Amino acid sequence: MTIALYLARRFAKSFLVVAGSFWGILFLIDIVEEIRRFSDEGLTLVQLAVLSALNIPSTVYNILPLIVMLSAVALFIALARSSELVVIRSAGRSALRMLAAPLGVALILGLLALFVGNPLVSATSKRYESLVDHYTSGGNSTVSIGREGVWMRQSAGLGSDGKSLAQAVIHAETANGDATTLRNVTFLIFDPERGPVRRINAKKAVLEPGEWALTDAKDWALGASTNPERDAKEVASLTLPSDLTVARIRDSFGKPSSVPIWQLPGFIASLEEAGFSARRHIMWFQMELALPVLLVAMVMVAASFTMDHARFGGTGTKVLLALAAGLGLFFLRNIAQVLGDNGQIPILLAAWAPPVIGLMLPLARLLHREDG
Repeated sequence: MTIALYLARRFAKSFLVVAGSFWGILFLIDIVEEIRRFSDEGLTLVQLAVLSALNIPSTVYNILPLIVMLSAVALFIALARSSELVVIRSAGRSALRMLAAPLGVALILGLLALFVGNPLVSATSKRYESLVDHYTSGGNSTVSIGREGVWMRQSAGLGSDGKSLAQAVIHAETANGDATTLRNVTFLIFDPERGPVRRINAKKAVLEPGEWALTDAKDWALGASTNPERDAKEVASLTLPSDLTVARIRDSFGKPSSVPIWQLPGFIASLEEAGFSARRHIMWFQMELALPVLLVAMVMVAASFTMDHARFGGTGTKVLLALAAGLGLFFLRNIAQVLGDNGQIPILLAAWAPPVIGLMLPLARLLHREDG
């Protein structure tokens, strides 16, 4: 137990040093970028520093597997140079037993990143985007999503069969920053049994709790009239039920990482119920669940190359091999994420295959070196 605690403490210190170094370097780089970006906005150095401090957590979180791998490399190289690996091995500890403590610390770091770091990064990223929008346009910017405007979908009550949900397709030329105020908007309502049954055009639509408030609207009853244009109604105001919320619309246009991990399952269910594609969010959710396993795999990768005595030589080569293997695993995970997002491979395979591969291959190498 004493040796395990000693190794765990050494690995934790190594992680803090490496993470702190990355944090400081990235902060300096980011603040220079913020100065360049907001050179015409007249922001003070304190405001720019706040922006950088809010932006850095997401960057550090994204490269957390590499930070853990570098921390493990630094730990094992230090133990090898001080001959502590030899002493521990002479006390009867095998390589796998020595790895138990660093692997346990990596697992704890992964769980902390999942349940503490993920919500923290989500909050800081949202705050950063809010401040950027405020500084660049006073918070009243108009956003056009794509060349054809804003497209959304929502459930529009029960269909003609009384069970399946009708869907409303919403198109607007422009919207405000969180897409809760739409201009030159069209609502096209589809019944699951009869197809399009209603069309509404409005100059403006504002999302209120449980409904859209439409201004200067024209309503066509496509399913109940033989001449929809003749029977169309023009009204100064109109309401249309909606199950959308401000948070759901904002998050659906943003990155899945903007939703805290414990809110993702409910958010995914709401997206699918409203007709949105939740594949990117499901993919992100599974990758976040696999993060602790990935961090453990990174420690295994580092150990498989650097757990040798320094007198054997080739330390630089071993470090380069460890870095190459860790980077390869990191990029394999990113490639698998892209393939999973695009639907080219199953989500579970894309999320869990890289960390499992990262565990199995180093484990095989360690077992071969230990037992021949």
